[in-house]
Amino acid sequence: MTGTTVSLDESPDAAAIAALARGARLELGPAARARVAAGRRIVEALSERGIRGYGINTGVGALCDTIIPLEEQRALSRRILFSHACGLGAPLGRAETRAVMAAQLSGFAKGASGVRPELVEALAALLNADLLPLVPSRGSVGYLTHAAAIGLVLIGAGAAIGPDGARLAGGAAMAAIGRQPLVLEAKEGLSLVNGTPCSTGLACLALDRLARLLDWADAAAAMTCESLGAQAGAFDAETLALRRSDGLQAVGARLRALLAGSPLVAARAGRRTQDPLSLRAVPQIHGAVRDALAQALPVVERELASVTDNPAVGGTPQAPEVRSQAHAVAAALGLALDGLGVAAAELAAIAERRIDRLVNPLVSGLPAFLAEAGGTFSGFMIAQYTAAALVAENRRHALPASLDGGITSALQEDMLTHATPAAVKLLAILDNLRDVIAIELLAAAQAYEFQAGGRAPGTDALYARIRALVPAYRDDRPLSGDIAALGPLLESPAFPGETMRPAFG
Repeated sequence: MTGTTVSLDESPDAAAIAALARGARLELGPAARARVAAGRRIVEALSERGIRGYGINTGVGALCDTIIPLEEQRALSRRILFSHACGLGAPLGRAETRAVMAAQLSGFAKGASGVRPELVEALAALLNADLLPLVPSRGSVGYLTHAAAIGLVLIGAGAAIGPDGARLAGGAAMAAIGRQPLVLEAKEGLSLVNGTPCSTGLACLALDRLARLLDWADAAAAMTCESLGAQAGAFDAETLALRRSDGLQAVGARLRALLAGSPLVAARAGRRTQDPLSLRAVPQIHGAVRDALAQALPVVERELASVTDNPAVGGTPQAPEVRSQAHAVAAALGLALDGLGVAAAELAAIAERRIDRLVNPLVSGLPAFLAEAGGTFSGFMIAQYTAAALVAENRRHALPASLDGGITSALQEDMLTHATPAAVKLLAILDNLRDVIAIELLAAAQAYEFQAGGRAPGTDALYARIRALVPAYRDDRPLSGDIAALGPLLESPAFPGETMRPAFG
C-alpha cells in the first residue's frame, strides 16, 4: 500500500481509509485546503464577534454555559487536550492508529470543524512519515481519550512511535517532520477530540479485515470439505439459487471453483444423503456474514461522508453560523458494528466445528487428531481446544456495546452509544477469527497428508501456499508457532486478482 496515494479533495470511501491504515500516503489537495481555510475564517469571525459557540468561547460538557473570554480561548484548547488524555492500557496498533488519524483528517478536510490549515497539514505529515501518536486503547466510552492522545503530539506533548519502532516525545516527533509544536487557537482543542473519526476509522479497518478473512474462511472450508468427502451437490448453482442471497451465491461459486476437478470429492460422491451442517451450510452461514458485511458498508461510508464535529461551523465570515448538534453520537455505526461482531463470531464458530470434525476419527475416517500412528503423538488435539477457547471468547465479545449506556459529564451526556468500544471489540473478534481460520487451514492441510487420490487444482494451490510457510506436523514443535506463521498470510488476499469481497471488491 505504500505506493498508493489517497486525496482528500473528495470524501474518501471506506476502502481508501483502510488503504491509509495499511500504509498509503495522504494528500490534502487544493480543494480540501480551500475548505479548511474557509472554515477557519468562520471560526475566527465567531470568536472575534463573541457569538456563543460550544467549545469556541464556552466550556465543554456540563460547562457549556460558562463563557470563555477571547484571551483565554487558546488556554481552553490546550487544557481540553490535557484533561481528556486519560486513556489507559496498551496502545493501539499501527494500522488502528493510522485508521483513526486518516478518518480524522477526512473530517477536518470537509471544513466544518474550523481548524487551521497548519493543524491539518501537521497531522497529515505525521501520518505520511509514519510517526504515530501512542494512543492508549482503553478508557473511552466514545472517542475522547483516543483522540486527545493524538492531539497531544501536535502540541509537543504526549509520545509517538517512529517507523523503526523507536519511541519519541511529542516535541521530537514534530521536529522530525520539520515543524514546531502547535499553539492551538479557539475551537481547535475541542475539534481534535470531537466527532466520530475514532470509531469510523477503526470500522473501515475492521470491514477490510473481515472481507479478507471471509475469503480465507471460504478457502479453509473448501479444503475441509474436500478432506471429509462432502457431498458437492449442496453447493450446486441450481440448488443454491432457491435461496435469495448475494452472499450465499458468492460463497457457492467460490466452493464450486475451488473443488472443481477434485478426485477426492468425486470418489465419495453419493456416499451420504447429506452432510452435517458445518459442511452443508457453508454457503448459507458464510453467505450470511458476507451479506451482513455488505449491509454494514453503507452505514460506515455515510458516517465517513458526514460532518460529525460538534459544533459545526458554516455560513461566511460576514455571516458566520455555529451549529450545535449531536452528530458525534454514532448510534447507527455502533449498531452496525455490534451486528458485524456477532456475524464474525459465528464465522469462527462454524470453522471450529469443522476443525473438530477433521480431528475426530469417529467422523473423519482419518487418523485420530491428524497425528502419526501411536499414542505418543497428540497431533492437532489441543489446537482444537485453542479454537474452542477463541470461539468462547468471541461469544463474550459479541455482547452488544451499544446497549451499555452510562451517564457522564454531570447528566449533560446522559445517553452513550459506545461506537468506539463496538469497533474495538469487533477488531478483537477478528483477531480470534483469524487464528481459528489459521488452525482450520493447518488442520485441513495436515489431513491431506493421510489421503491419496489428489486434490482439486484450486485447493492444491492453497495447500502449496500453506506448505511454503509451514511443513507437515510431526509433534516436533509448538503448534502455536505454526498458527502465528499463517497470520500475515490471512491479512493478505486469499485469491489475488480474483477477489470476491463484496464490501471492497
